[in-house]
Amino acid sequence: MVRNQLKIMKVLIIYVSIHYGNTEKIAKAIAEVLNAELVKPSEIEADTISRYDLIGFGSGSYFWRHHRGLLSLVKKMPRLHREAFIFSTRGAGPAWLSHRVLKKTLLEKGFDVIGEFSCKGFDTFGALKLIGGINRGKPDEKDLAAAKKFALALKERISSFLDLLSLC
Repeated sequence: MVRNQLKIMKVLIIYVSIHYGNTEKIAKAIAEVLNAELVKPSEIEADTISRYDLIGFGSGSYFWRHHRGLLSLVKKMPRLHREAFIFSTRGAGPAWLSHRVLKKTLLEKGFDVIGEFSCKGFDTFGALKLIGGINRGKPDEKDLAAAKKFALALKERISSFLDLLSLC
């Protein structure tokens, strides 16, 4: 019975996907598993985020940080004690480097970051355009499957936590 509580948990995913829809594909894959509402930063007020139990934050990586619109929203949010996860798509570089600014800001806002996901995405920024871009076809079906697996792991982690709470 407690495992079914995730179905009544309110899950929100706030994402920015601009150029090729890379991040939107990942956001939709995660949302499908978590039964989450999807919004863009411009579609939600910072103070309404407290209505959700689990919040995902994601965008493409721009010079090793999340989109400025997403970061701006997080900075405007009140201090909350909620669980969160981070995701991104990127042309190159390690995920931790792209996630560090957003993760630090979320932790400062009182969030418990319970998971992070990142994968390569098609990128034609700057000189990459001259060579036709990098990571053509990314994210692909394997990346979408990995995003769903990540979401399932989040779901299991939350369910396990809810099971523990029910014993108290």
